[in-house]
Amino acid sequence: MPLYMDRHEIPEGVTAEHVAQMHQEDLKVQHLYGCKGMTYWCDEQRRTAFCLIEAPNKKALQDMHNHAHGEYPHSIIEVNETIVESFLGRIEDPEKSQNTELNIINDPAFRVLMVIETSNYLDRLEANQFTIFTQKFHNSVAKRLNKFNGRIIKKDNNNYLVSFKSVTDAVLCAQKIHFQFKYVTPKFDPSSRKLNIALSSGTPVTTKENIFEEAITLATRMCDIIKEPFVITNEVNALYESENRNATVDRASVRILRATDEKFLTQLMDFIEDKWHKSDFNVNYFSKALGYSKSQLNRKLKNLTGQSPNNFLKEFRLHKALKLLYKQHGNISEIAFESGFNSPAYFSKCFFEKYHILPSKYIQQHTI
Repeated sequence: MPLYMDRHEIPEGVTAEHVAQMHQEDLKVQHLYGCKGMTYWCDEQRRTAFCLIEAPNKKALQDMHNHAHGEYPHSIIEVNETIVESFLGRIEDPEKSQNTELNIINDPAFRVLMVIETSNYLDRLEANQFTIFTQKFHNSVAKRLNKFNGRIIKKDNNNYLVSFKSVTDAVLCAQKIHFQFKYVTPKFDPSSRKLNIALSSGTPVTTKENIFEEAITLATRMCDIIKEPFVITNEVNALYESENRNATVDRASVRILRATDEKFLTQLMDFIEDKWHKSDFNVNYFSKALGYSKSQLNRKLKNLTGQSPNNFLKEFRLHKALKLLYKQHGNISEIAFESGFNSPAYFSKCFFEKYHILPSKYIQQHTI
């Protein structure tokens, strides 16, 4: 049976005890709708609650809530049991305290998410050197995550997605990983390895289709796009200062993304990811579409990426093409056109200028 997570906005005056009572009312009538209430999370501070429920469909879930207490969820998404547990640490009610009739769960579902990226599919070490680097890097990261209670959602040789309950743990862990990276990077060619870390935060259910999608998307874009190697959102910074009596992060090594920059980044990437592959998509097109003059767009992009709009668009396409080549999604000509270049020859020229290797040579040396 499908598993769903829903989101409820808690009115002022409703407490964790009230939410616990509503959960009990759900359990009393769930059998009438073929549902099974697994657990819930309640956050009095942010006025939100999230229910995890097995149900035949979304309507059955809504009908159950309506019958039990009349509180319709504001959003519902289908989720995976393993993923929910990875992010939030449980999929059942925590054990009830002894001598209590009601199991009151005042446990926020708010999390800080860390994205770590160390590779761009281009710089590859020799097999034995790559293995040594990989082992040292993963051992170092694992040690920091264990110390600061980070929950690994997914990882591969070069990337991590990690969930933290504590903002302070997330920030301190990221700082340690960033600092330690120089000690695991091969000394013979430190330029071949770069580390990007981003921290964002959010709740599991929003208007998006997937769990924590907004926070994951933002952190990933911060890693990919922002010129500084270590970036946190303004919300993460504010929460860190609040938890630590206004202690501040080291702004010399950490970029704090302002709310206005976060909004621009989201607006920019939502648009460009939809249009980047079209050959007629140019800077004039997307400056007008985003509602900025050329000078405004140039200033904003340089602040975030260190690049002009033309260079940003070209390098964005090249990076997409690099991934396609790495995954062998077509031949060079097909990938050139798919990436928005008008000719394979021009694509090869740009690729060589950026990566100092021809696409044909890259395919021979670097593909899976």
